[in-house]
Amino acid sequence: MIDNQKMSLYAAIESRRDVRAEFSGECVDDAVLQRILTAAHHAPSVGNTQPWDFVVVRSPETLGAFARHVEQQREAFADSLPSDRKDTFDPIRIEGIETSGTGVVVTYDPARGGEHILGRATVDDTGLFSAVLAIENLWLAAVTESIGVGWVSFYDEAYLTDLLDIPWPVRPIAWLCIGPVTEFQRTPDLERFGWRSRRDLSEAIHHEKFGRRD
Repeated sequence: MIDNQKMSLYAAIESRRDVRAEFSGECVDDAVLQRILTAAHHAPSVGNTQPWDFVVVRSPETLGAFARHVEQQREAFADSLPSDRKDTFDPIRIEGIETSGTGVVVTYDPARGGEHILGRATVDDTGLFSAVLAIENLWLAAVTESIGVGWVSFYDEAYLTDLLDIPWPVRPIAWLCIGPVTEFQRTPDLERFGWRSRRDLSEAIHHEKFGRRD
């Protein structure tokens, strides 16, 4: 049954933000998290393989260890930047791992469904794309619950695989910080801090052939 009191899909898409500094420090309610994960699990998938799993992480020790690893990766990236871009990057927070109180690690299992997967024979990446659709479902459901999500990508995949005992050939494809927020920023952080502005839709639409904008 659809709750008509929830915000519209278009409003959720418009309101969605990659949350970093706005986590309140409270932990997301278990029932709310279950609804969000249910929405993620209803994502479409190639061959109905449902190649995702969700590792819910709340241990302070694990959150702290991952946060320290991410900070090291952030510093390495900052050191690689030219001075002008480093100045722009410095005030941008890249994670809320500990303040969110909950991490959901989305994994992708390329072996799920067996050897012959309907729809994946010629485009193998459709399996990975399916897991990403689950992430988008999760994110939009979280917005309708007034729950923030932050996607952490400054990590070494082998480190995270070892940290969470993820078996081969399963891959962690996203660490999502999930928790209540004090606010949702009106403007995304990367625009707000001058890292990169949003492209106009007209630049992204092509007609009949790539590059043709009538």
